[in-house]
Formats: sequence, structure tokens, C-alpha cells
Amino acid sequence: MTSPRRMTNKVVAVTGAGRGIGRGIAERFAREGAAVVLADREESVRETAAEVASASGSPTLGVTCDVTRETDVRAFVDAVEARFERLDVLINNAGTITIAPLDDLTLDAWNRVLAVNTTGVFLCTKAAVPLIRRTSTAGRILNAASGQARQGFIYTPHYAASKFGVIGLTQSIAKELAPAGITVNAYCPGIVGSDMWAYNDREWGRLLGDYQPGELMAKWIEDIPLGRAGTNDDVANLLLFLASDEAGYITGQAVNVDGGMFMN
Repeated sequence: MTSPRRMTNKVVAVTGAGRGIGRGIAERFAREGAAVVLADREESVRETAAEVASASGSPTLGVTCDVTRETDVRAFVDAVEARFERLDVLINNAGTITIAPLDDLTLDAWNRVLAVNTTGVFLCTKAAVPLIRRTSTAGRILNAASGQARQGFIYTPHYAASKFGVIGLTQSIAKELAPAGITVNAYCPGIVGSDMWAYNDREWGRLLGDYQPGELMAKWIEDIPLGRAGTNDDVANLLLFLASDEAGYITGQAVNVDGGMFMN
């Protein structure tokens, strides 16, 4: 007997959904029966949405959106409402990173990382909350933080600051939205195979000791208590629970999904 799909009759919007973890999250929620809106700054997100729909049988919509642009964000939320007339779950997954010694870290790089990772969460949440309030009886907002929201790392002070900021936003907004029954939580992935982590391996490897491609990540993965890197489904499993009715009494939390890299 086939088990019921957990997200049937839910509308879920995922930013940064064109590839990597974001696409994996969108695919998993679609397989669980949700109507999924995939937002990404790349035009190819529309094709990605069509592929997710074909594979899952769930309705999808692809929307181009730069989460640092308020006009884009408003158009994204308007597109959700126009197509599905409701929004139950917003997953603020869009993120970016650069790696550089302090002497080489430019103000432009600092501002870009904070704009995507932190301001983007604020803009998307602000735009989406009125729709969630009007149309959902159990709204959920899930924000991408990081292991670097637990502990900063060398050569990425701007990334760490952006992710610590996400946790502050999450806690503050959770308190404000609690009377409306909307929960707000953050998730903190560790090492998950993606284009971003290929970049991390290359740049940190170059700066920390002239590692060959793959060597630094392999070394770090050896130190993970559960002995492996994470997968998109590891992250999506957590988000499916936090988006569910069963998690209705959990809000303002930041939950690690990292195989034990950080235990706080």
C-alpha cells in the first residue's frame, strides 16, 4: 500500500531552487505532493521547474527572482498568488559565498554575500507573510543558515556574519509571527555535495595548504562523526518535518543537519 504524500494540498516556495540543495528541496517537496514554486536568478529555473513537475506529477512554477531586489521579490510572491492562490511554506534557501583573506576581501564581496544570504531572507519573508497570513492555517517559514552560523571560519567573515544574521532574523520574526500561528525556523547544513562545495574545496584548499581538488573536503568529511557528507535529501527530510503539522510547536529554532560536525 502506498503511503500518503505528506505535503498534498500545500503550496511551497523555494528560493535558490535552480540547482544544488534548493533544487533537491523542491524535488523532494514535489514528490511529497506539494505544489512547488521554484525561484532563482537564472532563467533556466523555468526548465528546472518543468523537469520537477514531470518527475513528480505535482504542479510547479518557475520564477526568475534576484532575492536582493525588492521588485523581483514582490513579483515572485505575486506570481505564487496568481498561480496557486495561497502559500503555506516559504523556504529561504538562496545563498552565496566567497572566500578570501581579510586583506583581499572587498566591500563589494562583503555587501553581496550579506545582501543574498541575510537581506534576501528579510525581503522574501516580508513580501510573503501577508499572503501566508491570508491563505494558510499553518504557515511555515524556513531559513537557510549554516554551520557557520554556529562557528565562523577562516577567510569567510562575511559569510559567517550573514548566517549568524539569519538566526537573529529567525528568532525575532518567530516571536512576531507566533500569534498568527506561523512558525519560523532555520536549518544549518554542513558539507553537502554541490557546486558551492566544489568552489569551497578549491579556494580553501588553495589558501590552507595547496591541496589538490577533493583532498580538503575528504579530510573534513573524515572528521564528521557520522562519517559522510550530507545529501540534498538529508536537508529536505528535516524541512519536511519542520513544515509538517507535527512541528507546529517548534519555532525560533536553528537545527543542525550536518552529521554531528557541530553539536550546539
